[in-house]
Amino acid sequence: MNKVYGYTRVSTTKQGTEGVSLQEQKSAIERYAHAQNLNIIDWFTEQQTAAKRGRPVFSRMLAQLRAGKADGVIIHKIDRSARNLKDWADLGELIDSGIKVHFAHETLDLHSRGGRLSADIQAVIAADYIRNLREETRKGFYGRLKQGLYPLPAPIGYLDRGKGHPKEVDPDKAPLVKQVFLLYATGKHTLETLVNETKRLGLFSRTGGVISKNGLSVMLNNPFYMGLIHLRSTGELFSGIHKPIISKALFDQVQDALLGKVGQRTIKHRHLYRRMIRCAFCSSSLIGELQKGRVYYRCHTKHCPSKTFREDYIRRRIVNKIKQLRLTSSDIVELECKIEELKQNSSNHTEGLKQNLQLRRGRLIQRIDRVTDAYIDQVIDKTVYERRKNTVLLEMKDVDETLQQLERGELDFPTQMEKIVERLKSLIFGYAKAEPEERREMLKMFMSNCAASGKKLEIELQAPYKQIASRSTVLNCDLYRDEPRTCTGKVTDVDGVYDILYQYCEEEKKRRNEAEH
Repeated sequence: MNKVYGYTRVSTTKQGTEGVSLQEQKSAIERYAHAQNLNIIDWFTEQQTAAKRGRPVFSRMLAQLRAGKADGVIIHKIDRSARNLKDWADLGELIDSGIKVHFAHETLDLHSRGGRLSADIQAVIAADYIRNLREETRKGFYGRLKQGLYPLPAPIGYLDRGKGHPKEVDPDKAPLVKQVFLLYATGKHTLETLVNETKRLGLFSRTGGVISKNGLSVMLNNPFYMGLIHLRSTGELFSGIHKPIISKALFDQVQDALLGKVGQRTIKHRHLYRRMIRCAFCSSSLIGELQKGRVYYRCHTKHCPSKTFREDYIRRRIVNKIKQLRLTSSDIVELECKIEELKQNSSNHTEGLKQNLQLRRGRLIQRIDRVTDAYIDQVIDKTVYERRKNTVLLEMKDVDETLQQLERGELDFPTQMEKIVERLKSLIFGYAKAEPEERREMLKMFMSNCAASGKKLEIELQAPYKQIASRSTVLNCDLYRDEPRTCTGKVTDVDGVYDILYQYCEEEKKRRNEAEH
């Protein structure tokens, strides 16, 4: 009685654990062995597709057959043995060397010309079936991508909602994912330190484990979170219909941090005005030093003529500059009333901007169509095509985000003016009580430049605060009092402030229009 192996195979682990194919194959092989008087001395079972080479169980069985440890092998069908022609060629070499290869489902004499030809044809059909299946799968996969759907498991922060449906924002994990992006965008974290921060926030992987450094790198580089779908294997980019968790601006900041464009510095001394004052002569930042209980800021460039400034002197200069922005409570109320009136009468203010953005979006779609036609006509290769298409998609993402902001009313004149007034209120009534880090953030919003030149400290405000500060004489106010009743002098011209805010918003609109064209 000849000693043979039995080989059974299914394409996936799920088919092996939940299906009955392996048992059916084994039963058919045992019946065949009994009928042919063959003795099965060992079984080789595999749960892996035969479309690709490199099946470990199949390779191990072939090696043992070549070593003469069995006279042959029984396989259920030809497509169970090989679905690619290279594996079929390996089996052919075994047959040519005298090893018996039996197929329980087919009665073929593989040592005859007709039987071998019939087997070869079936092997070619099996390989062609895989090629066709792969092509149809690819069509379906890319069809989903072109619809803006992601046909793969949802990344952390999103939930799967079945085939044909976009990924849904996870209400529990999405805010934590956004916080991770915000933390890294500051430039104060490395991927190593971010692992601990992610753990502290309570954000874990799908399996409940700690997100590794590599996992964080994949997350931070994934444009899916800003609404685009990126295939890492091909570099292709598609516009998604799922809801973004972060903005493109935040994603770009994170990319700068990953590329080292945002300095990751360890802060040893948290002086209030660190890296906020530059030297007018060498453009270096003045460095704070603690000496005899006082903080001094000076330029460390050799032979630089800039003098040393005490922190309390800098504070007084900044306070005096903030006094120029001082508005009384009644001024604020009157200004808010004027903005509310404008809001009620300005529903058509943003229509022109919307139309320009929609026209720009239409032009971008035309650019994608043109570059696609160039690729189809073989004018450009795939690498150039993908690069140009990705550039246009990123630009389109900017346009879409701006349109969404307009729909939410975030870019119309009244809303912009309201935001500026809210900042003024927080500075006027909250600066003295704010924590040091909060004061720093306030100053960053208002100051455009603070330069030390010799013995002088020049402080310049951003627009429109610079124009507001110069609207009238400086009020003599005590910034560290709760109420502005200690102010003396002429009360601010509210109409003048309103005009400044309106003009600033109008100029911003012109700048956006110029940028779009």
